[in-house]
Amino acid sequence: MPPADPHTLTRLPSVMFLCTGNSCRSQMAEGFARALRGHLLVPSSAGTQPHGLNPLAVRAMAEVGIDISSHTSKHPSDLPGPIDVVVTVCDSAHESCPVFPGARIVHVGFDDPPRLAREHHAASDEQALPHYRRVRDQIRNFILTLPGALFPTASTH
Repeated sequence: MPPADPHTLTRLPSVMFLCTGNSCRSQMAEGFARALRGHLLVPSSAGTQPHGLNPLAVRAMAEVGIDISSHTSKHPSDLPGPIDVVVTVCDSAHESCPVFPGARIVHVGFDDPPRLAREHHAASDEQALPHYRRVRDQIRNFILTLPGALFPTASTH
């Protein structure tokens, strides 16, 4: 009998990024996690009230070479389990986070780019994009800390 393949004996940890609409921040987090940490974890994203992918989030991510245009907004119940860690990326999702048996819940709140654009009276996509870029870059910096920030004994190489 051949020796067991060590890669089949363990599975990568699953990490779900959760926000309210699953339209912007959680999608960016999933995109970065797939691109930058996909060899270390299995990322997904969902929303407590999914309402479609934000085109400016797609555009901001494309600017850094990550295509999330095929992503869709999902509810957590649409995702296969098990989920090891749920990262809530907005305060609303953190406050209304569903129960995920066995999963750790970690809150890392990021500003809401659409809200920032509205509050700053962005009259065009070009005026709104700087808000998306700032939050995108903050999310990227967080993703680069994974999985160590979620699993302190894990390697990030």
